Amino acid sequence: MKSIFKINRPLIQTIKVFIILILISVSAVHALPIDSLKGLVKQKKKIVFIAGARSHGKGEHEFKGGCTLLAKQLNEHTKNINAVVYDSDWPTNSSVLEDADAIVIFSDGGEGHMIIPHLEEMDKLMKKGVGLVLLHYAVELPKGEKGNYFLNWIGGYYEPFWSVNPFFNGKFETIPKHAITRGVKPFEAKDEWYYHMRFTRDMKNVTPLLVTLPPKIGSDKPDGSHDNNPFVREESNKGISQTMAWAFKRSNGGRGFGFTGGHMHNNWMNDDFRKLVLNAILWTAKVKVPKDGLQTPTPTQSELDSLLDKSK
Repeated sequence: MKSIFKINRPLIQTIKVFIILILISVSAVHALPIDSLKGLVKQKKKIVFIAGARSHGKGEHEFKGGCTLLAKQLNEHTKNINAVVYDSDWPTNSSVLEDADAIVIFSDGGEGHMIIPHLEEMDKLMKKGVGLVLLHYAVELPKGEKGNYFLNWIGGYYEPFWSVNPFFNGKFETIPKHAITRGVKPFEAKDEWYYHMRFTRDMKNVTPLLVTLPPKIGSDKPDGSHDNNPFVREESNKGISQTMAWAFKRSNGGRGFGFTGGHMHNNWMNDDFRKLVLNAILWTAKVKVPKDGLQTPTPTQSELDSLLDKSK
C-alpha cells in the first residue's frame, strides 16, 4: 500500500540541521564558566533606587513617590533597563547592589544620611565603576572624611557652612551640550535649589549642567549651616552664577551625577526637569541617551497624588 504522505527531503534536511545547531548551542553553554553564564542571562542594565522616608509635609520630600515614578518611566520607555525601588531604608540584603549598573539615592542627608553606615561598602562598588545619582538632600554629607567620599564618587556635595539651600525660582536659560542634556530645553522651576557646592579642586572632571544666578543673599540673613555664610555672600555680591546639577567622570570610568532640586513633588510634571534626571540615570549606567533624550509622558496631577506617602 502506498503511503499517503509524500516525503519532503529538503524539509527533513533542514530540520536535521536545526536540531544539530540546537545541540551544539546547548553543549557550548554547558561548557561555559558560571561567570559567562551570568553574562548571558543579564541582558538589561540594572538601576537600583534607594528612597528615604518622607521627612516634610505632604508633597515635599516625597522620596518614594519620586523614585517610583522615575523607575516606572525607565521600565516602560526603555528596552534595556530593569529599575527596582527599595524604600524607607537601606536594602536589608545589600547584595542587591552588587550587580547594579547604577544606584540612585533620593533621601535625607547630612549627619543622618542613610549611606553613612555603608560608605565602605559603596566605595567598593564605586571602584568597580558603578554609576551613582544623588538627588536633592541626598547630596549632603558632613565635611571631612565622609564628604570626601562624595567628592570621589560624584565630584561634589553639599558642605554645611559652605553651601546654602534657599527656595527660589531657578531659571535655566542656557543648557550646555552633553549627553545628559539631550532634548532638554531651557526651563524654570521653583524649588529648594542647593548651591555653592563643594566641588573637586579646579572642578576636575566636573561638568556643570544647570547653572543660574540665584537671588542675592544679603547680610540680613543670619549665618548658619544652611541659610547663609560669608563665602556665599561674597560670590552673591560679585554676581557669580551657581551650579545646581552636574556630571562627573571618575578616573576608573565610573560616572556620577548630582542634582540639588527635587524638594517639591509636583516638579516632576516639568518635562525638562524630569528628562534631565532620567537622561542622567541612563548616562551613569552607561546606557546611550537617545538623541532627543528619553521621551516620557507628563505625569498627571492625579498620578503624582497617587504616589504621595500615605504613612504620614
